[in-house]
Amino acid sequence: MKVDSLLPAQANEFAVTPDVAVILEHIVVLWIVIRKVLLPTFQVIVMLCMMMSVIVLVEKAFLGLVSGYTEAFRQRPKRIYKCDPIVEDKEFGSLAYPMVLVQIPMYNEKEVYELSIGAACNLIWPSDRLIVQVLDDSTDPFIKDLVKEECEKWSKKGINIKYVTRKDRAGYKAGNLREGMKHEYVQNCEYVAMFDADFQPEPDFLAKTVPFLVHNPRIALVQARWEFVNANDCLLTRMQEISMDYHFKVEQEAGSSICGFFGYNGTAGVWRAQAINEAGGWYDRTTAEDMDLAVRAALLGWDFLYIGSIKVKSELPSTLKAYRSQQHRWSCGPALLFKKMLREILTAKKVPIGKKFYIVYNFFIARRFILAFFTFFFFSLLLPVRIFFPEITVPGWELVSIPTIITLLNSVGTLRSFHLIVLWVLFENVMALHRCKAIFIGLLEAGRANEWIVTEKLGSLLKMKRTVNLAPPRFGLKDRYHFLELMLAAFLLLCACFDFAFREDYFYIFIIPQSIAYFVVGFGYIGVAVPN
Repeated sequence: MKVDSLLPAQANEFAVTPDVAVILEHIVVLWIVIRKVLLPTFQVIVMLCMMMSVIVLVEKAFLGLVSGYTEAFRQRPKRIYKCDPIVEDKEFGSLAYPMVLVQIPMYNEKEVYELSIGAACNLIWPSDRLIVQVLDDSTDPFIKDLVKEECEKWSKKGINIKYVTRKDRAGYKAGNLREGMKHEYVQNCEYVAMFDADFQPEPDFLAKTVPFLVHNPRIALVQARWEFVNANDCLLTRMQEISMDYHFKVEQEAGSSICGFFGYNGTAGVWRAQAINEAGGWYDRTTAEDMDLAVRAALLGWDFLYIGSIKVKSELPSTLKAYRSQQHRWSCGPALLFKKMLREILTAKKVPIGKKFYIVYNFFIARRFILAFFTFFFFSLLLPVRIFFPEITVPGWELVSIPTIITLLNSVGTLRSFHLIVLWVLFENVMALHRCKAIFIGLLEAGRANEWIVTEKLGSLLKMKRTVNLAPPRFGLKDRYHFLELMLAAFLLLCACFDFAFREDYFYIFIIPQSIAYFVVGFGYIGVAVPN
C-alpha cells in the first residue's frame, strides 16, 4: 500500500523520509479501519438527525399556527371566559372579594427583596382579604434582618404581611412553599399568587387575574407573561429575551388554547388553592417543582389559562454562571420528572387521550428532548465530522431549509432583535451542549440531578456600578473557564482548518463562527461580571 495514493493531493507535494513514510502508512491504515467502523454509525446519526429536524419543524409550525390563529381571530381569554370584575357588595362589603394569599419565596435576595415585597404590598385588593407571605430561606443573618425589617415596615402601614422562616432549606423552593401552606391562616385563602423575589406585579394584577378563577370553576391556574427590565443590559440578556418571548408568545399561548395545559412558570401566576391541595401540594423530588405541580393538577382534569396581555416585570440572569445554573435546572428537572411521571400520565383516567399525547409528545419529548438533541448533535457534531467523511451526504433541505424555517419561527416573539438572530442561533447551539448534558443527568438520576442553585439576581447593582468588567475578576478556573465548551471549540476549529486545507466545499465558513461561539462561552466572555 502506498502512502501517496491515500493522502490528500496537497500533502503529496511534500517529500517524506522512509521512516516517516512508514509511520504515515500505519496512520493511514488505522484511519481507514476507523472510517469503516464509524461510517455506518454516522450514517445512522444522519438519519436520526433528519427525523429529529422534521419533528422539531412540525412542532414549531404547529404551535406557530395555533398562536397565529389566536392572534388573527382575536381569541383572547376575555372573549372566551367570563371575567367580570369583582366589586364590593352593598350588604357584605369587602367580603365579596375572595381571600388571596401572596407568596414570595426568597433566598439571600439582597438586591431585589424590596422590589418584590413592595410590589406585593401595593396590590389593589381589600386589605382584610389579602395576606402577603414572605418565605425567607436566607442563610445570611444580615439579609434576613433586612427582609424582616422590610416586612415590619409594611406591617405598620396596615398590610397583613407574614414573615416566615424555617430551620433548614429542606426541599429548597418546593419545601419552602409547602411549609408556607401549612399555616392555619392559609386555610381560609381560596387563591394563591406567587412571585419570585425579582418579580414586580402591577397594582391591578389580582384585579385582572382572580376574576377568571372566580367565574370559571374548572380553571386551576392563571399564568401571566414575564416582562424583562434588564433585557438591554448585555448580549446575553438579549439572547435570552428572544427565547423567552417565543416561549410565552407561542408555546404558552398555544398550550393554553389547544388543551388548557402548559408548564407553570413557577411565578407570576395565581393558583386555586383547591387544585394545589388536590394535586398533593408541592413535591421536591425534582428541580422542576412548578412543572411537577402543573402536570399532577392537569392529570386530575384541571385546566390552565395563559393571559399574555398581563405582564409582570422580572429580571433575566445577567451573568453566564447564573444563566448556566438556571438552564441546568430547567433541563435536568423536566427530564427527571418525565421519567418519574410517564406511567402516571399514560394511566390517568381523568384526562382525554389527546391531552395525554400533547403532554407526553409535544410538551416533553419534542420540545424539551428532541430539540436539544437535534440542535447539539446536528450543528456541533454531525456537520463538522462530515468533513472527514465525504461519503456522508446531508440533503440541502436538511442543511439549509429546515434550520432557516425553525430560526424564523423562533424570531417571531422578539422582532426588535431580528438582526441578532444569527448570533442567537450560534449561542443556542452552544447552550444545547449544556442542556443535553443536564437532560442525561436527569434521565439517569446522576449526582447533580437534584442540584438546586438559586439564580443570582443583580437588581440595581449594575446601575450602581459604572464599571462592568468583560471578564470576571478573581474567578476560579471552574467558574471562569468551561472546558467542555473549549474542547468542542478546538475540535470545530480543527475541522474548519482541515476543510480549508483539503476540501473544496467551503464548509469552514459555517464551522468557524460556531467555533468562535464556543470559545466565547468557554472563556466566559459573554454576559456581565460585577467585581466581588
